[in-house]
Amino acid sequence: MRIVFVSDTHGYHRRTEVPPGDVLVHAGDLTRHGSLDDVEFFNEWLGTLPHPHKIVIAGNHDFCFQEQPAEARARLTNATYLHDEGCEVAGLKFYGSPWTPTFFDWAFMLSDDELATKWAAIPVGLDVLVTHGPPFGVLDWTNRDEHAGSRTLLERVRAARPRVHVFGHIHEAAGRLDLDGTTFLNASTHMGRGAGVGIELDARPTAHD
Repeated sequence: MRIVFVSDTHGYHRRTEVPPGDVLVHAGDLTRHGSLDDVEFFNEWLGTLPHPHKIVIAGNHDFCFQEQPAEARARLTNATYLHDEGCEVAGLKFYGSPWTPTFFDWAFMLSDDELATKWAAIPVGLDVLVTHGPPFGVLDWTNRDEHAGSRTLLERVRAARPRVHVFGHIHEAAGRLDLDGTTFLNASTHMGRGAGVGIELDARPTAHD
């Protein structure tokens, strides 16, 4: 199973290079202004891509998913939208959450202590965890020379141990890090100017395999 990851296209998705794969995952900030029209534009683009499965979460720019969640979901017909919830694709378990630590007045933001209650719902045994923001100290170094990730998310990821944890949010920290059995990906495409990242991932063997 080839999974392709992108994030932070901010309405510039059509200039993003998206490799072929079986599943496309977008880790938030899909819109430019957080409007329902932006979601429709993004959804049309998703419909042109060949990936049989598409999974999307919101990010801090995607205000309509916070303020008009039913209307925003209704416009995202070409993907599975995850909001503090999971899904399974071909035996692989995914879970998605849009939250990040408070920074100015954006969508889906809470204090890091408050975020702990959101992260507590992340289950053990995941193949792919999708959050908009990074855990503290992992591909979260900003151009202001500081870490912007969530400490409480890092604690939960250490406990839940997903095989892959993908996020974006901090554009300048895009990259990959393999640590303690988890592959971390900051999949930001820098407002569409980058390329998606593909990973091969097989379903976990069951007790009968």
